[in-house]
Formats: sequence, structure tokens, C-alpha cells
Amino acid sequence: MTEQQREETSDDGVLTRIGQAIMLHRAGDREEARNRLHALWHELGPYGNAFHRCTLAHYMADTQDDPEDELDWDVRALEVAEGFLTQRPEADTGTRGGGQVADGRGPRHPVIALRAFFPVLHLNLAADYVALDRPADARAQLLRARVWADALTDGAYRRGFRAEIEHLEGRIGAAPGRPS
Repeated sequence: MTEQQREETSDDGVLTRIGQAIMLHRAGDREEARNRLHALWHELGPYGNAFHRCTLAHYMADTQDDPEDELDWDVRALEVAEGFLTQRPEADTGTRGGGQVADGRGPRHPVIALRAFFPVLHLNLAADYVALDRPADARAQLLRARVWADALTDGAYRRGFRAEIEHLEGRIGAAPGRPS
């Protein structure tokens, strides 16, 4: 097996393991899903593939029992995505064969995958802030979610985000300070 094949298998293995934890969570085994994601988070470490770390933190948030913990993981997912895009100016164009970023450690997924993740990251943060009764913070995240959603190609995915944003805006309702 070549080095490239090992890296691709490893990347596929991480996504498979994340998917397995998601399936456990959706089947009702929140604790086991959280344990597996937590172990994988430590396995990836701070320099692991940014797409994997962002995805993992995003789903780890969903497994939390405490709304503050959920917020912490959603913030972590956003920080990973933002850090990848802002700390690597070559990320848009500096790729080597197979879509690998020029620093040599991945990701094998296009930068576009992380960019497409931004609407949901901001939407989740908005929902976290609603749950924590922080409507001003929720509105700020909804504005960011809308900007990122508007940058998506028009289609069902984009329309779905817009509908979710409007639904969450409705949940915030006419709370004090809401712009008219």
C-alpha cells in the first residue's frame, strides 16, 4: 500500500468512525456516541485534519446534555473552520495532488467543504444562544448564518437553511431589542 493510499484510508476511517458515532447518537445512545467522539477528538489532536476536527466538534455538540457544553463544542467547530481558512492563505490555491493542502498534512477534502459548513455552524450557535436565553447573541449568529447561506448556490440546500433561519428568528420572536 502506498503512502497516499494509507492516508486516504486513514481519512476515510476517521469519517467512518464519526459516522458510526452519529448513528449511535441518532439511535439514542448519546453517551456512547459522546465517548467515541471524545476519544477520536483526542486521537486527532490539535493538528489533525481540519475538516475532520470541525465535523467531529459539530457532532460532539449534539451529544452534550448541558447547553453550555453544547455551545463550547459549537464554538470549537467554528474556531477550527475559521482557523483553517484564516491561518492558511494558500488554502484556496495551494494544493498538491489529490486536493491536499500544501502544508502536507491534509485535508483531503476541498476547502469548499469547510466553507459550506459555515451556515450550519452559525445556525447551531444561534440555537445554542436561544437555549441559553441570549437573544442578542442568537440574532448576531443568525445574521452570520444568513450571509453564509446567501453565498451558497441557489437550490434546496440553500432554501432549507433560509427556512431554518426564519424558524429560529420566529422562536426569538419580538424580544426586546429585535430590529424591525
